[in-house]
Amino acid sequence: MLSPVTSFQAQPCRLLPPALVCSIGDDLAAITDALFNGRRGLVYDDVFTPGRSLPLGRVTTALPDARDLPPEHRSRNNQLLAAALERLAPTLDAFRKRSPQARIGVVLGTSTSGIGETEMAVGERMKEGKWPSDFHYQRHEIGSPAKFIAERLGLEGPAYTLSTACTSSARSLASAKRLLTSGICDAVIAGGADSLCGLTVNGFASLEALSDHPSQPFSANRDGINLGEAAALFLVTAETGGIQLSGYGESSDAHHISAPRPDGQGAIRAIQAALKMAQLPATAIDYLNLHGTATRQNDSMEAIAVAHIFGDKLPCSSTKALTGHTLGACGALEAAFCWLTLNAGRLPPQVHDGEIDPQLPSLNYATATQHDCHRAISNAFAFGGNNIALLLERFNE
Repeated sequence: MLSPVTSFQAQPCRLLPPALVCSIGDDLAAITDALFNGRRGLVYDDVFTPGRSLPLGRVTTALPDARDLPPEHRSRNNQLLAAALERLAPTLDAFRKRSPQARIGVVLGTSTSGIGETEMAVGERMKEGKWPSDFHYQRHEIGSPAKFIAERLGLEGPAYTLSTACTSSARSLASAKRLLTSGICDAVIAGGADSLCGLTVNGFASLEALSDHPSQPFSANRDGINLGEAAALFLVTAETGGIQLSGYGESSDAHHISAPRPDGQGAIRAIQAALKMAQLPATAIDYLNLHGTATRQNDSMEAIAVAHIFGDKLPCSSTKALTGHTLGACGALEAAFCWLTLNAGRLPPQVHDGEIDPQLPSLNYATATQHDCHRAISNAFAFGGNNIALLLERFNE
């Protein structure tokens, strides 16, 4: 039975089972186990910061061989996507069998694309005086991920990549919903990927935003983020039932290039817009996946916004403590964690040192318990003050 509140659905937007590759696993069973048991997937590494070992959410599973990819697509980012695409294949094949004429688009989010491979190529050029023989600039381009998947699957529909920093792949899901609503597509492969590389790790280090220890979201002792990498893909269809993307809300702070608006007004607008699209009151939500980066400013802003809308009763948690902050992939990855929460009826626990910051508004941080979940929201916030909230809802088949 669903709860008494009934939402409004102008256009079905079903999220079929996600395909995930991240530091806590590469199949839904392993990821579900780690997620609901609060098990971190961090390893210490100084490959990007020699002399400074950092906890990173590195994917350690075997990935498809880059040599099997076209030269213009040979990047770790696309290897992550290829691995996720292998896991999506049964869902995609089943859909194509029941809808053989379906028009399928691709919308992905990333912030790194193939920049890691370009870093290595630049290093070789500086050393040898020439580019590596296999260097191909296209693997570096932001559009590469969507083009890679479209070409790999032989798709001819819309295929584009969004790059809005840490909201990128959450925005890809909102874009997928728009493509379905407009009638342009019958289904969309949506999600995103980001790979660890020197540019992002050292960039965040220059902002003094990295922690040398496992991150502590919303703790009084939080001192920065752990970075990670991941790929997360959904097949989004115009089918009823199952888990639906019932609403999304987007806003812009127009406040600062890298710091959020302190009073949380941009985040508040995004969450309220998602609720309005789904025609649901705040009291209908059963779980909230916090953006929760463990930086002083982000956690403070988000706690203010969440308390303003939901008070101190709604169970919430930041899963970045487990995976690291996967940047352009985090929006889709954490939407997938909400999908798993709705599907399993369990809560991802809040993982930190237990010392809640007393200066933050009081929130109801989740523990690893069974919980009857029908509706969940996932927050994502990014540089430039761009914000998005995704509202997922479980329906009877």
